[in-house]
Amino acid sequence: MDNRDEIIRTQMDVISTLINNNLRNIGADLWGDDLPGKPAETKQKEKKPEVQAAKPQQTAQQPQQEAEQETPPEDINDLKAELNELIGLDGIKKEVNNLINMVTIHKLRQQNDLKTVDMSLHMVFTGNPGTGKTMIARIMSRIYKSLGILTKGHLVEVDRSGLVAGYVGQTATKTSAVIEKALGGVLFIDEAYALNSRSENDFGQEAIDTLLKAMEDHRDDLVVIVAGYDGLMEKFIHSNPGLESRFNRYLHFDDYTIDEMAAILDLNLRKGQYKLDDAGREAARQYIIDANTSSISFGNARGVRNVFERLLVAQANRLAQSANVSKEDLMLITAEDVKAARESDEKMIASERAQQSLIQSAEDTIAELTALSKNIPVKLEPPEKA
Repeated sequence: MDNRDEIIRTQMDVISTLINNNLRNIGADLWGDDLPGKPAETKQKEKKPEVQAAKPQQTAQQPQQEAEQETPPEDINDLKAELNELIGLDGIKKEVNNLINMVTIHKLRQQNDLKTVDMSLHMVFTGNPGTGKTMIARIMSRIYKSLGILTKGHLVEVDRSGLVAGYVGQTATKTSAVIEKALGGVLFIDEAYALNSRSENDFGQEAIDTLLKAMEDHRDDLVVIVAGYDGLMEKFIHSNPGLESRFNRYLHFDDYTIDEMAAILDLNLRKGQYKLDDAGREAARQYIIDANTSSISFGNARGVRNVFERLLVAQANRLAQSANVSKEDLMLITAEDVKAARESDEKMIASERAQQSLIQSAEDTIAELTALSKNIPVKLEPPEKA
């Protein structure tokens, strides 16, 4: 029996069990719990007394939470230099520099008792995965601290799962805990559009409402950045008047060009003290081109990072076969390594596709069997009394 048959057999057993349980539940609803063959001990379950472990008493010398060590603000010119050294992101760099200038002048007007226009510092980042959204959010948190906007300048990154709970009343508590952790810094919500699924029994709206209230209550020491795909983020922001009023600053992150991705690979190599020979460099560039063209999930800089890690694995496998390995050998990555990395990558992709195909086949079979089970006529008769 192959894997597919085994999965189908298992799922048929599960469906059969579910059908039997459903029939028993229907019978119980019609004729009560006194069904033949039902063990008496299952009618009532004894509740065991809960035992709560004693907690050590806290003293005045033991604060509930250790105070976070405050770090001094960084020099804004150093942060600008760090931003401008990033590969690509020309449009983002310009927008961030504009924002720095606006905030600087805003603060100066406040210090000179001049009127200031309310300025929203919350932002919407749009673009494909791997285009640097999280990296820029982290830099922005440090910039805001340097400018005196935030007290801590740290970044808290979450997605829907970090904010939304599965039961009524828990989402507000879960979201509030994340907000509390982010106070004094930037709360970065990736794929924020997932909060607005509008499905039945979904608590995403509760998270949004809690977030909007916190943005108002803590507007002087909390910045929220939401991120995701272009069209989906546009719909998300315009789905709620509260979101529209608080998020009016959009930064779009373009995909990296091939030259920029090749430069990112070179940067990773230099930082790791590796280098490509001439043939390896050309092969690596072609590797990036083909991976970026053939896969929608390549992921820009994230995909380049994966290529870099696979090159290291291929080099390690090659050097492990050598008796004598020099320092030069440890640094050099060759065209042979690039070829081995590509072959390994292709095998892994093929394996993932085969697994996905198997899972999809099993899911289709389950759906067919479930539909079939709903059409089976069921004749319910009262149980015979003993």
